[in-house]
Parts: sequence; structure tokens; C-alpha cells
Amino acid sequence: MASSLPKQPLLLFISLFLVLLLSPLVLGSSRGGGRPASLAYHRGPLLTGNVKLGLVWYGPFGRVQKNVIRSFIKSLNYRDQHGAYMEPQVSAWWRVIESYRPRRRGVVAPINVKVVRQITDKNYSVGKVLIMDFIPGLVQKATGGDKNTIAVIFGARGVTVQGLCMGKCSQHGILGRQPYILVGDPETECPGTCAWPFYPSDYGPKGVTLQPPSGNVGADAMVVSLASALAGIVTNPYNSGFYRGSLTEQIEAGTACPNMFGSGAFPGYTGKVRVDPANGGAFNARGIHGKKFLLPAVWNPRTSSCWTPL
Repeated sequence: MASSLPKQPLLLFISLFLVLLLSPLVLGSSRGGGRPASLAYHRGPLLTGNVKLGLVWYGPFGRVQKNVIRSFIKSLNYRDQHGAYMEPQVSAWWRVIESYRPRRRGVVAPINVKVVRQITDKNYSVGKVLIMDFIPGLVQKATGGDKNTIAVIFGARGVTVQGLCMGKCSQHGILGRQPYILVGDPETECPGTCAWPFYPSDYGPKGVTLQPPSGNVGADAMVVSLASALAGIVTNPYNSGFYRGSLTEQIEAGTACPNMFGSGAFPGYTGKVRVDPANGGAFNARGIHGKKFLLPAVWNPRTSSCWTPL
């Protein structure tokens, strides 16, 4: 029987060299290092103008976690005027999402995000496993019945959220015409899936584990997940905006460039980031009060490529 391996040592060496050389490129095409296909616009409405958020803190959350997440939300529209020291800013990341809207006289109109309501449910009113049957009640709590408010439900450490950790670290959906977002703390549920690069990955090259910018793995992992979900809900709120793929497996602005945090990223490597000398935390954007965040790459509709702050 003929062998499929090269018979000459030189040919074998060349073949192995080419496999090793090309394998990062092949892996990168599916895990963020390549150049994904563009997102298609399906002619549906996008979120514009003022976006109101109603938050539910489901389960016990510490002050650090709440402050990190709220600071990130406040930073979306915050533009510091102190020059290059504060660059890049979270608001620059958000402007890429704003650019999905049609320009008016060459100017992109801002999308202003504001928290208008917060509810704390520290005693797990419907248990520690959040199945989709429980979501309508929590959405009602978050919005107070206001259909123009987006419900954002955060599950605390140890809370299992249906649909998360199974290929998704956050998700957004609609109940009727009411948009909502689900974000879980992955620190105990699925750190190897949804806390990378602050925790060793369960898949592919392990790479280097980075320190979270706030010092809290759960908080900074949730910021990454929330950022992806916000990018998706603004550009595809009713499953008829910008995405590619099928209705049930949509790839959106916040998920088109997985595991990328800086230029030069490839599987197991975040790409270019900065390190805070004070605590060793990795970051790629600054926000309000000089807070530091590590934000995921997003799909830039103007350049049809993945965009990162650095």
C-alpha cells in the first residue's frame, strides 16, 4: 500500500515546516486572527439617539464589580480632553459602533447610553439557575414596564444562565419588541471559555494569561461580554440589522472578531495591549476617571475589517 507521507527526509522536513507555518493562519480565520467576511445589512431598524438601560444585579455582587461595569457604561460617551495620555479611549471604541448609522452631512450622530434604573436581587428570587422562562419577569423588573428601556440582566458568580457558556459569553434577544441582554459572571461557571485572557483557555493554544485591569477577573470578563452584547444589540436589535449567518446563528459586530484585543492578534495571543505598572493589569482603552478596560475587537463597517483600540 502506498504511503501518503513524503519518502525523502528533505521533503518531510519541508512539509512539516509548511504545516507549522500555515497553521496559525488557518486557525486565525476561525478564531479572530484572519479576515472574516463582511456583515450584511438586512434593512431592519437600528438603535439610535438615547439608549436607556435598566440593570438587574441578580445574586450578590460586590462593590468593585458594580463600579467597574457602571464605569464602563459611563465611559462609552465620555471624551477626555487631556490629550495623548488618555488615548485610546472607550468612546473611540463606541464610535465604531455609532458608525453603523448612516452619516448626516458626513457626521456620525452619537448614540448616548445611560443607566436609568437598577434593581438588586441578591437573594436569587427565582433560584440559581436562570432558564429562559424566568427572563420575562426579570426584564419587567429591569425596565419597570418601559418598552424603550433595554433590560440588562447580570448573573452573579455561581449563577447558571441558560444559553451562556455554550459557545456564548453573553447574549441579547427580544421579548415581543422589548430588547434585553444577559451577561453572566464566568469565574466559576466557565472561566476557560469566557474569562480568557484572564484565565487559561479551554480551547486552542493556551497563550499568556493576563491580569485583569481592575484586579477582578469576574468584573473585567463581564465588561468584555457586555461590550460585545451592546455592540450587537445596537446594530442588530430585532434580528434584522447587521449580521451574517442564519437567524439562529448570527455573527454580529461584537462577535465577528473573537479573541482579538489588539493589532497582531492570533490564536492564543490577544494582540497589542498595554500593562498598568501599578497593578500589572492589561488594558487597551481608558474611560471615565482614568479607569482602564480591556475591550474586544469589533467589526468596522467602514473598513470591512476587525478594529481594535491599539
